[in-house]
Amino acid sequence: MIKPIDKITNEKALENAVKRYREKGIILPTFAQQKNPDLIPEKIKQQLRNISLWDFHPLNLFRITWKNEPKDVGGLFGKPNYIELPKEITGVDARIVLMVGKWFPTGAHKVGAAYGCLAPRIITGEFDPDYHKAVWPSTGNYCRGGAFDSKLMDTEAIAILPEEMSRERFEWLRDEAKATVIATPGSESNVKEIYDKCWELRRTRDDVVIFNQFDEFGNAAWHYNITGSAMEEVFDLVKTAESNFAAYVSATGSAGTIAAGDYLRTKFPFLKVVASEALQCPTILRNGFGAHRIEGIGDKHIPWIHNVKNTDAVTAIDDEDTMRLLRLFNEPEGHKYLKSIGVDDETIKNLPLLGISSIGNLLSAIKTAKYFEMTGEDIVFTVATDSSAMYISRIDELRDERGNYTEIQAAKDFEKCLSGQLTDNMRELNYQDRRAIHNLKYFTWVEQQAKDIHDLEALWYDRRIWDTMFHQVHRWDELITEFNERTGLLNNL
Repeated sequence: MIKPIDKITNEKALENAVKRYREKGIILPTFAQQKNPDLIPEKIKQQLRNISLWDFHPLNLFRITWKNEPKDVGGLFGKPNYIELPKEITGVDARIVLMVGKWFPTGAHKVGAAYGCLAPRIITGEFDPDYHKAVWPSTGNYCRGGAFDSKLMDTEAIAILPEEMSRERFEWLRDEAKATVIATPGSESNVKEIYDKCWELRRTRDDVVIFNQFDEFGNAAWHYNITGSAMEEVFDLVKTAESNFAAYVSATGSAGTIAAGDYLRTKFPFLKVVASEALQCPTILRNGFGAHRIEGIGDKHIPWIHNVKNTDAVTAIDDEDTMRLLRLFNEPEGHKYLKSIGVDDETIKNLPLLGISSIGNLLSAIKTAKYFEMTGEDIVFTVATDSSAMYISRIDELRDERGNYTEIQAAKDFEKCLSGQLTDNMRELNYQDRRAIHNLKYFTWVEQQAKDIHDLEALWYDRRIWDTMFHQVHRWDELITEFNERTGLLNNL
């Protein structure tokens, strides 16, 4: 039976955590504080002025928010970080706004999803930092976020990710986060191999707790409450009297980020929630499979925590388009070409804020605007989950493979990969489509991962489950407050 994490299960483990955090000076932020940093105590804010955004310092847990000032050192909080791309880039009348993940600690928003999984286990005694190791199975940024959170929360981290992921990921995990790293066979879409390694750990060790982002409701709950709310706030900042919150586009990945669409549906009932995936692995679009290069969106299965009933359409993006645009958005000759066709300097400066999956989200937003014939009154929101800083080695590889970038190549890439986006490889989902996609969960989660088939059916028929799982953060905040009171650290600031 699917149940929220809402009560203390092991008082001894909880006391171990309280003692450890008291000694280490670790204060846990509430989810309300991550949503609204105005609630953070002033004494903590003053200390943050002397801490870099990238430091492994426990107080950086309070920087797990969309609202960090966009600066490396000394920044506090402001409005959510976002950019709006003009028609000169998108080619559509609809306004396209991207939330920017670069200014999270680690440079990606997954640090929030990981906190939503680890913190509830600590405050309920399900995770004993004196004994347990935190296992973070991922195809990219989630294990990075998990390793960062683990180090700040004084727990040992084990990161599991495919061996073909970018060099930067492995180097950071080993050299900076000091995590144990396990590389599994394959690339971005080889999720089952990660699960197989998790089962091996379960069978051979009793000191590991596996935080599988694909079935951890803490992942979705964090995005529902924090990302969804931040996006609503940005809409209020950019809207005019005629504006319509028309669509929310998100790569499916672990189905954490797309859960912001469940929140947004409660505020804007008529918006379209659109899932984005790689054309080379069109799991939702065609029940397809394959390898692809859009790092950050593992697939070949439907995540347990994806509320498919709330997904209106699916787009599939050619990974070649994302790789070519990665160069256009980051190479000097690409910037020179964009300037020559009238793209303003501020927009060009912001383009490196988009990593590979962020570019995929942008292209899906363009396809969505074209398919639904959106106008200048419509605003499409999506997420720049991380920035090109995560993929410098990929740009170097493309340069070695294809030669130096030229203005002629930039013009080709702009016309083919941006202006040339059509409404092909896209499908609007009816009720039966969504039911069929939900049924695909059976093969991964019941047959392979030992979920109960009755729970699978309940996820489709019982709407109360989703509401309960999304809103359990309110109970977590009560438990976090009690935990911090037991450490006594807030009183000693």
